[in-house]
Amino acid sequence: MDVDVDVDVDANDFRVREGDAVDLQKWRTDVAPLYKSKKAYKKSLREQVAQLSDLQQLLYASDRYAVLVIFQAMDAAGKDSVIKHVMSGVNPQGCQVFSFKHPTATELQHDFLWRTTCDLPERGRIGVFNRSYYEEVLIARVHPEILRAERLPPPVDETTIWHDRYRSINGLERHLYTSGTRIMKFLLHLSKEEQRKRFIRRIDTPEKNWKFDSGDVEERKYWDAYMDAYENCLAATSTTYAPWYVVPADDKKNTRLIVSRIIVQTLRDLDMHYPQTSPERQRELLSMRERLADGSA
Repeated sequence: MDVDVDVDVDANDFRVREGDAVDLQKWRTDVAPLYKSKKAYKKSLREQVAQLSDLQQLLYASDRYAVLVIFQAMDAAGKDSVIKHVMSGVNPQGCQVFSFKHPTATELQHDFLWRTTCDLPERGRIGVFNRSYYEEVLIARVHPEILRAERLPPPVDETTIWHDRYRSINGLERHLYTSGTRIMKFLLHLSKEEQRKRFIRRIDTPEKNWKFDSGDVEERKYWDAYMDAYENCLAATSTTYAPWYVVPADDKKNTRLIVSRIIVQTLRDLDMHYPQTSPERQRELLSMRERLADGSA
């Protein structure tokens, strides 16, 4: 018989503390399962999704905050899967998901924060970024030819520009925070071995072939460079107002449960309330109800 396991998730267990150095080799890519069985996992996720749906409705009704959720990861870490399962119960009118690929010619004519700023969530809504402006201090750092293609005015120092961009990112996120946007940033921390296995499954499973790109294998050569870029980025940009969470990603079910519980916990901490009805409005509502009840309306 399946036995449900209710394991509390403390967001602080996965949070990068402001000012701390980051060594991703010391962060687990897997942890003990938060579920006893597949049935228990589905039940727990359903409960989390239902709570998230209720909180999103409250977020919309209170109209004081916006929420921005950012996902970054190596290929095959499960970003799409997490977004699909965790946000599945949220009203589509209250949630916006944006995926950011290679910048277009138009986007390259603007500063590196421009294209994502256009898609920030409004108050009452949850915005999800599948990759984000952080690509500009991650992939652009690993592949400096991307930076050179941005036609920045000289002089461009490829060893120090990242600190300037960290400062710009922190400034943007502080501005968003003071304006009412609450930001959660998730690094789905996948091991290189688990990525290899997932790539093989994509090749062996016909309906997953479309997910596989030969360039993904080539990128594995830069694994250490990516880890270094992530470590520097997380250490420089995890703040009290826009924290990074390093979530183990070798077990997709665990990843979804951890992410969903952190999002739910963060929304609960906002201590939101439905708008109070004034006495005048209450009298107006009662009057309209009477008209509807007696058929005069």
